[in-house]
Amino acid sequence: MKRILMVLIILFLLTSFLGFTYGAEKAPQKIIDFSKTSLVKLGTDPIIVKAVRAENVKGKTLDEIKAMDKKWMATPGIADFMQALMDNECGKHLRDIQKSAPYYAEIFVMDNQGANVCMSDKTTDYWQGDEDKFIESYKGGTGAIHISNVKFDDSTQAYLVQVSVPVKDEGRVIGAITIGIDVEKFK
Repeated sequence: MKRILMVLIILFLLTSFLGFTYGAEKAPQKIIDFSKTSLVKLGTDPIIVKAVRAENVKGKTLDEIKAMDKKWMATPGIADFMQALMDNECGKHLRDIQKSAPYYAEIFVMDNQGANVCMSDKTTDYWQGDEDKFIESYKGGTGAIHISNVKFDDSTQAYLVQVSVPVKDEGRVIGAITIGIDVEKFK
């Protein structure tokens, strides 16, 4: 009984004082505006474009990507193959971008099939190709901005809006980038 009462009090505090609902809610307008003016530029960043271009040239099959995804999700902690995506030139660049603003909770880049190319922090899975963050931002090679609802993210332990934008090489969509914005820190 005490646990139930405690959970109800916590939910009340979250909804009353922090303005969150239990579950998802629409992204704040300030984040939507910021995405259209600032985050889209990350999709043409030369270091990110170079990394995606190099990954796409490898020609991995979807079966290979799904096998890596299965291995990724079955591996606790951060294995060497995961660390490599944080330590490559693009991963280091993402961490520098992440450090530039306190509200960047995570940043990761995907190739033309939705497989991770580089990341600031370990993602829950390797293949994002079956998720809206990739499907809607890559848009079959036409590209678009995708902004998720606010939701609690287990990997960052924060309430995030995930903004995904296409990665473009000379105007051609070649991948996507997702930026997790901590709504509590975005002012």
